[in-house]
Amino acid sequence: MTTTPPPHAPKAAADRHRPVASLPAGRRTPAVIAAGWLHTARFLTTAPQLHHLPALDVPEIAFVGRSNAGKSTCINTLTQQKQLAYASKKPGRTQHINLFSLGKQGFTDAVLADLPGYGYAAVPKQDKIRWQQVMANYLVTRENLVGIVLLCDPRHGLTELDEILLDVIRPRVETGLKFLVLLTKADKLTRAEGAKVLSIVRLQAGGGEVKLFSALKKQGVDETSQLLWQWAHPTGAAATMPTSPQAPAFDGEIDA
Repeated sequence: MTTTPPPHAPKAAADRHRPVASLPAGRRTPAVIAAGWLHTARFLTTAPQLHHLPALDVPEIAFVGRSNAGKSTCINTLTQQKQLAYASKKPGRTQHINLFSLGKQGFTDAVLADLPGYGYAAVPKQDKIRWQQVMANYLVTRENLVGIVLLCDPRHGLTELDEILLDVIRPRVETGLKFLVLLTKADKLTRAEGAKVLSIVRLQAGGGEVKLFSALKKQGVDETSQLLWQWAHPTGAAATMPTSPQAPAFDGEIDA
């Protein structure tokens, strides 16, 4: 016996993978537009040091977080691609900043930056020190950076290293840099646990937005996609993107 699927679900899912211009106006919802935009993500370049990064004049959004916080899974879920962001089987071995361009083929209107995870103890000390400064310099001086997404396992909450990172970016957040904490693996929490950790992290985030996110259950995917679209396509005056000649020390342990 064949079961007829619900009429709306397949159509909505298919819309996310179709060019927005090809959709009827009534189906160009904010969620579909944002999802379709993120689905255009493609590898741009990789850089072991800041001076290897290309100078760009399009909005850049960085993803940061401790090792095993689910950063690669989050990026792949948002872009609806299985292997765009690489998740190493050995935490601490991803050494580069990876950039992914967004926009229709041949045109880039924004960039996603996947930064190395931090906090993995097995990395040699000299590599941690090197990446501490690379991370801090990037977050403070990258001129086209408009937003930061911090990935956090809600079962552990914001750790000391996460809070150090928040201190590094706070001056830029106060002058307009967008900031979001994504509490990944939310499917492992009960409703009550999710509500509790949301309220706690909102107090710690210092003005940033906080959302529950589950790649497995697609929780928070549409909301996050739309937020990133808004960051990259602000209305009115362009966002201020201050720079600093020197970055404060990021006193955490950066994977290398």
